[in-house]
Amino acid sequence: MADPLPREFAEALERSRDRLGRLGSRVLFFSTVGSTNDVASTLAASGDGEGAVVVADEQSAGRGRRGRTWFSPPGSGLYVSVVLAPARARVDRNRATMLVPLTAGVALAEAVEAMTALPVVLKWPNDLQVTRRKLAGILAEAVAPGVVLGYGINVGGMAYPPELGDRATSLESEVGRPVDRAQLWVETLAALSRRYEDLLDGRFDAILDAWRNRAPASRGARVTWDTPEGPRAGVSDGIDDGGALLVRVGDRTERIVAGEVTWL
Repeated sequence: MADPLPREFAEALERSRDRLGRLGSRVLFFSTVGSTNDVASTLAASGDGEGAVVVADEQSAGRGRRGRTWFSPPGSGLYVSVVLAPARARVDRNRATMLVPLTAGVALAEAVEAMTALPVVLKWPNDLQVTRRKLAGILAEAVAPGVVLGYGINVGGMAYPPELGDRATSLESEVGRPVDRAQLWVETLAALSRRYEDLLDGRFDAILDAWRNRAPASRGARVTWDTPEGPRAGVSDGIDDGGALLVRVGDRTERIVAGEVTWL
């Protein structure tokens, strides 16, 4: 059962209602939960959950891509899932669905920059970085008839294990001051709402251009990835109009839609 929304979150939500569009139609808060994506998946499966938001102070079984654990201690991060319905896009519904993760990356980067002025770099397919260290991650899961978009942002220094200190960072570590999690939450929802409308209206080029502008490594970086035939290596050559990573391998270009990519 959900818990009452904390006062600071409720007040921030009320102040920003007019900026949230379709999002926030229903808000569920949990002091602790296994995974916000699991709760949101139940809402999505009902068929009328578009815009529902699940937020937790702590996750006991938070997860990232490919089954990885997302460290989610209480009071240190922002753990959110949103139910979207990209199949309602006015044009090219399949493309809209494929672009959900990149759309979210752009929106979260815009929200973080609005709150902190930190320059955020996007790394294909789902990472936000500051000073070359991971700040946030995105997990989009198809749950017919919609998509559950989960994201975690490291806010305080305890948001990630000490052993990840050379690969992860947090907002408060970067700016050297406390960051209002409630306000950050509504800023992420407001930015996501704006970009979600771009997605539904078919303004795909606006999303892709914004993503490319924040992802310098998407061109000219050496990468490796696994295939059924074994590991492969090449040089990144941007993303295509469907959000797939393009990699030059010798005299040909390969298209990577999903999977594990290592950036060298």
